[in-house]
Amino acid sequence: MKIYTKKGDKGQTSLLGGSRVPKTHLRIESYGTLDELNSHIGMLRDLADLRTDELIWIQNQLFSLGSILALEKKESNWNLPQVEESHIAKLEEWMDQMDQELEPMKNFVLPGGHPAVSQAHISRTVCRRAERLVIALSSEVELSELNVGFLNRLSDYLFVMARWLTKEHGISEIPWKSDT
Repeated sequence: MKIYTKKGDKGQTSLLGGSRVPKTHLRIESYGTLDELNSHIGMLRDLADLRTDELIWIQNQLFSLGSILALEKKESNWNLPQVEESHIAKLEEWMDQMDQELEPMKNFVLPGGHPAVSQAHISRTVCRRAERLVIALSSEVELSELNVGFLNRLSDYLFVMARWLTKEHGISEIPWKSDT
């Protein structure tokens, strides 16, 4: 199978189901941002080399969610895995495990200190953008609220992971100071 088809050379792409839409369509922006997030999490996985199974599971969920967003009609022959409450609960469980090892947060913290920590924060911010896009898309097409819930919890997970990685690498968190 060739990677290039030349069908998108004029700024159009196909949804699952066959409809052609502009590459600037909100649906494409939404699942494109999930693809970007997935790549950032891949980099996080490479840099952190910790909690790898969790990050691979998250990457698989993001591919599934991207497929859901690419599907033009809910009533189709495509049988795609859906986001479930248990997926959100799994992220919460992992966050709780990491959080038990952390000091309570007293201030906002500045991103940075180690490449893995910075990558976790970059992933978090891309996740927040994906969440905003999916919220906007859900005002145009019917989507499960669990999709937004998953992305919201994933951004929380990535924040906790950044803090946890800071601790794992023996780095001090730098608190935000509003008076500087």
